Parts: sequence; structure tokens; C-alpha cells
Amino acid sequence: MEGVTDTDTTALKNLQAPLKQQYRDDPNSAVVTLSADGELGSGVACKVSTGQALAEAGLHPATGGDGTQLCSGDMLLEALVACAGVTLRAVATALELDVTGNLRAEGDLDFRGTLGVAKDAPVGFRDIRLTFDIDTNGADEEKVATLIKLTERYCVVLQTIKGSATTSVEVETRS
Repeated sequence: MEGVTDTDTTALKNLQAPLKQQYRDDPNSAVVTLSADGELGSGVACKVSTGQALAEAGLHPATGGDGTQLCSGDMLLEALVACAGVTLRAVATALELDVTGNLRAEGDLDFRGTLGVAKDAPVGFRDIRLTFDIDTNGADEEKVATLIKLTERYCVVLQTIKGSATTSVEVETRS
């Protein structure tokens, strides 16, 4: 963050202050429905609109894919890194910390579960690790601990993964 300035901190606070007040005054206005859309592609694929481009997801090589399409599991980890990185930047700006570095998410899957090879093998990630490799330019341990604690607390994707949001499945059919 090439030298967080008071201007950066003030700009972020000024940007968020009216939103925070609106949400205090009208809690229902803070509830926003996000959505993602996909279109079934040819073969075993799904095209997902990312807002910037059309991404095509397919089978991971461990389930028979050829590796030319995106893996949804990788996309989940990418969403975690993106959200944690943006949240870390916002928190660092609010705390007036100058932070640079990288983030990494790794997850362990047992593909026997998704392929139906072993009923006792879980379908989905059994372990996910999020690592921050950051340079805080001399911030003390307490400030860094606060930065990470608040980043974890306010990262939407991390909290969703940890809390396993209530999820429903609906089917709409056309004849």
C-alpha cells in the first residue's frame, strides 16, 4: 500500500460514513442480494458471467478434466483470496497501516467423494488454509494482530466458509 496517507484513510471513512449511517437508520437497506449466473456449456462445462468476462468452468483433472477449463474449487479459493485481500486493504487503510505482500489459499479435497468412489469420503474441501505473507513496514505485533483479527472478522467469503451459510436448492423446469 505504497504509504497509506491520512487522505486515504479520510477518503475511505468519508465514502463509508453515509452507508454506515443509512444501515444504522434502516437495517433492511443493508441486505443486498448478490447473484451469479451460469449457462450450461457444451460437454461437461458451465459458462459463468464474472462481470468482466465469461469464464468456463469444467472438470478438474482429478475428475477427468483436461485442465483447460477453470475448476470451481480453484474459483472458490480465488474468491477467498480476493475477498481477504480487499478486506485487508480496507482494514489497513482504516488503521493507517502501510502493508504490502501476498495471500494464498490452499484446500484439500478427496476426489473419491465427488466421484462416488467411497461413501465415507467427504464431497468438498475438508481443510482450507489462508496465509497472509505481508510486510507491515515496522508495525508492532499488536497492530498486526488487530489487522488480521479484523480482516478475518469482516471478510465475507471467509466468514461464509467458516459459518456454512444456510443454502437452498430450487429447480425450475421448462418443457
